[in-house]
Amino acid sequence: MNDLTAEAERYGIETGYHDVFGGWHPLPETTLKRLVSAIARNGNTPVPAPKAAETKHVRAFQGDGGRHWALAVQLNAVRSRRNWGHGDFTDLNRLVTLAAAHGAAAVGLNPLHALFADRPEQASPYGPNSRIFLNPLYIDVEAVEGFPGIAAAGLDDDIAAARAVDLVDYTRVARAKLSGLRIAYDRFCASSSAEQRADFESFRAKQGEPLLRFACFERLRQIHAPLSWPQWPAPWHDPDGDSLHAFRHEHRVECEFHEFMQWVADRQLRTCQATAERLGMPIGLYVDVAVGIDPYGADAWSQQDAVLAGISVGAPPDEFNTAGQDWGLAPINPGTIAHNDFVSIRRLMRGAMRHAGAIRLDHVMGLKRIFMIPHGMLPGEGAYVRYPFEQVLKVIAEESNRARCIVIGEDLGTVPGGFRETLSHWGLWSYRVMLFERDHEGRFLPPDAYPADAVATFNTHDLPTHRGWLAGHDLRVKHGIGVDPGETDGSREWAQRKFREALQDRAPDFDTNDFAAVAAFLAGTPARLVCVSLDDILGVIDQINIPGTVVQYPNWRRKLPVALEDMEGVEELCRVTEAFARTGRAVWST
Repeated sequence: MNDLTAEAERYGIETGYHDVFGGWHPLPETTLKRLVSAIARNGNTPVPAPKAAETKHVRAFQGDGGRHWALAVQLNAVRSRRNWGHGDFTDLNRLVTLAAAHGAAAVGLNPLHALFADRPEQASPYGPNSRIFLNPLYIDVEAVEGFPGIAAAGLDDDIAAARAVDLVDYTRVARAKLSGLRIAYDRFCASSSAEQRADFESFRAKQGEPLLRFACFERLRQIHAPLSWPQWPAPWHDPDGDSLHAFRHEHRVECEFHEFMQWVADRQLRTCQATAERLGMPIGLYVDVAVGIDPYGADAWSQQDAVLAGISVGAPPDEFNTAGQDWGLAPINPGTIAHNDFVSIRRLMRGAMRHAGAIRLDHVMGLKRIFMIPHGMLPGEGAYVRYPFEQVLKVIAEESNRARCIVIGEDLGTVPGGFRETLSHWGLWSYRVMLFERDHEGRFLPPDAYPADAVATFNTHDLPTHRGWLAGHDLRVKHGIGVDPGETDGSREWAQRKFREALQDRAPDFDTNDFAAVAAFLAGTPARLVCVSLDDILGVIDQINIPGTVVQYPNWRRKLPVALEDMEGVEELCRVTEAFARTGRAVWST
């Protein structure tokens, strides 16, 4: 073992990887040098893996022990006659009420993380500006006290245009919402009650320095645009607390406006979870947490010792993404992750769990090891880097019990041996997707093959919808935009036959072309939670996101075809509800 290899091993960098087909890929020397340099920067040292006896076992919160179902939705895609062309927290509150009336225990949501207000078309919730704070586009501006109304604010034309189109017009929506929120903020400054001001100041105090840094970052981005923060002048490249307090004092109005929006968003989201609790939903909001952050966003700037510069998170080549994937996200630094009792992990968990009964950790394998790609290199030239897995799980379990929040790990893709067993040992649930749950010959596994401590679902946001998969629509779309779908028309037709056979065997009372048959199949699994997508219930044919595309496909922009006000009359929703009621999963609210 040469010096470079020894140094890589010391920092948890694996010197090669097996691909999904079992082939071994030794890493280029350039990759090892770049990763060692990034992790070792500023004198960081690796975190030693503890012995089993040294890590006190804490089981994560497990919920009420029942078997339930959740209605999943991309909140931005919700269409209603009152929203501004983009789903909001009032829509979510109504969805909670609708889901509860149909016996659901939860409403599943895409990440609600803060994105970039000045780059609204950069709409992926999985490339966040901050995972700690919320996206203000989810605010229902008309529900903010002090907002004078659409007409008085002069926003009629923008809002009418945003409502009329079938794809979310993020630029128009952001312009209208930020204008409306600015009016509401000005009214708040001029005439807020003592009670309102006290609640706002209480929120500021509770959020502390992270909110200060976020608000200052947003103001600094305005001042130094179009430069990204690594190009900002001193002292703003990496300011200390005293400099930030002085900056906020000098730019109080602009900084406080961002704090105001976070306060409003937090209170509106809190109302949604309170509604779920009032209606007797065992879980309520079930929120996704992105695996990483934008390297030029607020979290990366605020926690520069906690993230690796010049490195992206991704995935090695597999059968669905033959070139591998570079997600463009900044990874947590394994050399500093344990600092201050894992403060960065605790802060993330507390932000995600604040108003949720369950969270899903995207690409949960990243807690043990994550695939890192130095900037400028191909995904296949990346390397896996290890983290102190059980120590991190202990922290997550502690925060889960503190918040009484279930934790689900999205354990899809290349799963290391023993990984799922360790996850289960710490009380994190698995995530099982029907499209992937097949035997070695490709036949769909029966319901009783699914684990109990898991969420079972048909697909994910990165996969075809039920209707699209059955029609082979996704294959045609991918071929049309030059993306390798990873399967042939013949293999899809064979899979469709096996799929229908599985449904006919386990859900004989339902038409195998109806999504209700899938709901009935999944309802028969031991899984503690079954999650069904509103896209599938409504028969949407286009998938939400196609990984590896940017301009070729309208990712994260498609709206649902049915307005929220008309959901109650959707027949397929009633059939899905019936499927869950038959298995005793329905929770009828009082």
